[in-house]
Amino acid sequence: MGHLDHATFGWLTPVLSYAMACIGAALGLRCTVRALGATGRSRRNWLVTAASAIGTGIWTMHFVAMLGFGVSGTDIRYDVPLTVLSLLVAMVVVCAGVFAVGYGRDRTRALLIGGLTTGLGVASMHYLGMAAVRLHGDVSYDPMRVGLSVAIAVVAATAALWAALNIKSPVAVTLASLVMGAAVSSMHYTGMFAVHVEVTPSGESLPGATAMQFIFPLAVGLGSYLFLTSAFVALSPTTGEREASASAQQADSAAAGRQQARTA
Repeated sequence: MGHLDHATFGWLTPVLSYAMACIGAALGLRCTVRALGATGRSRRNWLVTAASAIGTGIWTMHFVAMLGFGVSGTDIRYDVPLTVLSLLVAMVVVCAGVFAVGYGRDRTRALLIGGLTTGLGVASMHYLGMAAVRLHGDVSYDPMRVGLSVAIAVVAATAALWAALNIKSPVAVTLASLVMGAAVSSMHYTGMFAVHVEVTPSGESLPGATAMQFIFPLAVGLGSYLFLTSAFVALSPTTGEREASASAQQADSAAAGRQQARTA
């Protein structure tokens, strides 16, 4: 059996991957809060942004953590189409979960359906990402730990969506995203500790791309997307702020009108 190392770069990849999960969660929760205060096309756009943020955050977390994954006695490569598919699955399934919450009439049912959908999406993204791993040997899983990792994903997703529905203050959103980041990370490492690898040393070259060739640039790109979107969302006015400034402008123009009437 090959010795598995989950942090070949020391603490760098676990800490960085946790940060990515937190940023994605914070942005996703903030966008969901904004969506619930909006209507029509605006609500839909906020929900899509929320889903893309959470999906991107989870995926980036997984693959930044995978940069630190090594197995003694064999190189590791990644199947490119499967890796991209895992990103799309993360986006689409999280989107379905977030929309269930955004448009659900019955809060509790929407939350359970959304949480289950999103949690299963996170878990399927993780195991699709693992299926993309190519190495010399056989990979097997401990079913109990796999089950536990899926359960953690569902509970974490449900808790995060509950937070999005019930939490409005920036401090609470920050706390909720730290908790969600921790939950996503613990789901990831629970899933990783379920992995057993039987190495069969071979001189043949492996198909696929190395982590640095493919995953690193993609993670940097998606990380940049998260940061830029976070800045945009942080700077764009909320519905309340917009209404306040509109009513202030109306008051100003009314005052100006009265002033003109007096001087006339």
